[in-house]
Amino acid sequence: MATSKFLGYLESRKNLTGSALGVAGLALTFTGVAGAYWPVVVAGLYGAGALLAPPERPPLPDFPDPSAQLDEVRADFGRLRDYLADIELPPAASGRLTELTDLLTALLDPGWVAEILARDPEGVHALSRAVRQDVPEAVDTFVRTRWWTRLTPGTEPPERHLERQLTLLHEEFERLAATLRDIEARRQESHTRYLEDRSG
Repeated sequence: MATSKFLGYLESRKNLTGSALGVAGLALTFTGVAGAYWPVVVAGLYGAGALLAPPERPPLPDFPDPSAQLDEVRADFGRLRDYLADIELPPAASGRLTELTDLLTALLDPGWVAEILARDPEGVHALSRAVRQDVPEAVDTFVRTRWWTRLTPGTEPPERHLERQLTLLHEEFERLAATLRDIEARRQESHTRYLEDRSG
């Protein structure tokens, strides 16, 4: 630990700047300018250089890039689909869930869509939240509430809430898909303008 700190200091800006000024102090000594006080001059110049050197900049944290985050969400989505395959839902809710999972599958499929999505941190966050929290919570809450509803008939059917939740999630990701489509459309228009400007 102490050795690594020492080696780190040897390579630091403070030591390198101080050493450069210390060498300048030695040059003054050899030319006779420093005189008998040359040790003080060399040490003083080294110290001044060490103080004047810019501070070391700590390295940035190594966070995973959005593509790696998408890979993790894709793996979690596979686990979510395995979980959903074992859940029995009413036909209307099942249809809504299929529409939603088909849309999420299209957004998460590796390829150019995922490349565009990887440049949208908010979109990646929304997908992660849906896969890891929103969809499993909606389905699990439905399953638990349905059991209680059987004990207390006459209450509002829990599938209505589930259908509404799945519809809202589907609408959210339709908007995300539209945003990604608009990004590509703007890119296409920009390329057209570039070619028009280039051709005069």
